[in-house]
Amino acid sequence: MPASLSVNLNAVALLRNRRDLPWPSVTGLGRIALAAGASGLTVHPRPDQRHVRFTDLPELRALIDDEFPQAEFNIEGYPTGDFLALVEETEPEQVTLVPDDPEQPTSDHGWDFVANHEMLVAIVKRLKKGGSRVSLFCDPDASAAQIAAAVATGADRVELYTGPYGGCHDDSAKAARELEKLGKTADAAIAAGLGVNAGHDLTVANLPALCRRIPQLSEVSIGHGLTADALEYGMAGTVGRFLKALAG
Repeated sequence: MPASLSVNLNAVALLRNRRDLPWPSVTGLGRIALAAGASGLTVHPRPDQRHVRFTDLPELRALIDDEFPQAEFNIEGYPTGDFLALVEETEPEQVTLVPDDPEQPTSDHGWDFVANHEMLVAIVKRLKKGGSRVSLFCDPDASAAQIAAAVATGADRVELYTGPYGGCHDDSAKAARELEKLGKTADAAIAAGLGVNAGHDLTVANLPALCRRIPQLSEVSIGHGLTADALEYGMAGTVGRFLKALAG
């Protein structure tokens, strides 16, 4: 079964926030994406709200609950107290924890599961008590010790950081090497009982190879590349293109 597609709406929100106007509508484009077949929506509400705003969350929660109850809401972010409170108020189906500094423009590395073990154990327990699946952002070449530490946190999944793979769009040999790193990490995670998600700089062009190498991939979360394509093909048409790429 192909991996699920979660459409990350941060790039849409960033475009909206350039003006003090309600368009493009984050909720409206989320509706189009779900109607076109996406399995869920992803947001990363940063403290400065430069992308998705906190006020977007209840609207997106209501969209899924009222119109697409089979879909999932995935909220990602660094687990500050404010972030955890926001998550508990919104009750997403999945929470993806990333080790970002709040000022980072985007996520660019995975957790050190060994060094942050105690913190992650407590946070994962808290989030799972609230009913959310928990995924932890993971380096593409995580060691066996790191995977073992990820399992020991109690998390359900890891999300592989695919930025280095996506960055090889003009170098097929390097892309193949980066893909194999991702594949080996995924193999180890799956063997250890973790589900595997993936996200960052994934495109229609590079998704098929990723899915062939990791056939048990559970979900991909895609924002920048999908939003860029939507400028050319429209949101509904773009979701269709990405679903086709996921199917191989």
